[in-house]
Amino acid sequence: MNKKSVRWGLMSTARINERLIPALHASSRSELVAIASRSREKAEGYARDRGIPRVFGGYQEMLDHPGIDAVYISLPNDQHAEWSVRAAEAGKHILCEKPLAISPAEVDRMIEAAQRGGVVMQEAAMYRFHVQTQTVQRLVAEAAIGEIRFIQCSFGFTLSRVLDIRLDPDAGGGALWDIGSYPVSFIRSTLRTEPVEVAAWQTESDRGVDLSLAGQMRFASGTLAQFTCSFQTLTHWHASITGSEGSIHLDQPWLNVVDTTGHLTITRKKTGGKAAFGDSTDFLTETITYEHCNAYADQVAGMEACILDGTPPVISLTDSRANVATIVALYTAAREGRAVRPES
Repeated sequence: MNKKSVRWGLMSTARINERLIPALHASSRSELVAIASRSREKAEGYARDRGIPRVFGGYQEMLDHPGIDAVYISLPNDQHAEWSVRAAEAGKHILCEKPLAISPAEVDRMIEAAQRGGVVMQEAAMYRFHVQTQTVQRLVAEAAIGEIRFIQCSFGFTLSRVLDIRLDPDAGGGALWDIGSYPVSFIRSTLRTEPVEVAAWQTESDRGVDLSLAGQMRFASGTLAQFTCSFQTLTHWHASITGSEGSIHLDQPWLNVVDTTGHLTITRKKTGGKAAFGDSTDFLTETITYEHCNAYADQVAGMEACILDGTPPVISLTDSRANVATIVALYTAAREGRAVRPES
């Protein structure tokens, strides 16, 4: 693409936009030029308050406009596939909020549309674009803590708005789709392989949406993973990886707060030390500190690199499809009370 910047349009006025808008405004390689909403009046006020010059009173109207290069889709989960396909057909590059879709079949249609349109399509899982996550993946790949035995993750907060779209079963609501997608993605991408079997248990709302879910994943290597996600707890998150020769701990794994500080702590056994119960064992501990983290800015930079420079995506569509397939399998396991093999 022989351009110096990407002209962005926002599809919806969702709250998550507030994390991305400052990153778009701050980048020298992006221009935030438009916002689309089903209500032009709402979009006009939204645009005025956020310095967005153009307003569209419908999503297709924005997709048809030649002055838009890329769109950020932050619509409800059940609309991701439809509007991503339409955007690709209109020749727009796409950054689509996680989860990319709510079934593997939907992702297949999205992949086909992106290939036909020759556009970049990437899932907006912002933590994957930050160097902290990439450092974890490198350390595991280099066997810095030996063979991986366990991974444990969590993400939870209190969702008190009773009319929140994330509590609507018809819109792809649920804790697993919303925040559980982060631990599932982290586990899979860290191990660079897919689970052979998953199991899960959930607490449902009166409308049948999972408010809390605990999941397990088993891998062919013997690695076992556990995670929890919840709309019913105080805000909390963590990720820990335990290997045969050490461990890695993240206190801010999802980097969902702008300008936060993350710590990556690596603990290793000293050469020759004994690790059996009751033995005194010396450990080496190293902490890497990441200050002023803004994974949303890294996400924007990642899309710019794909669109303007032709670099490979951080999150491939094949990766996103496998994440969706794993989540679907976890829901089936929770609903039917049995272990499930994810669709390949």
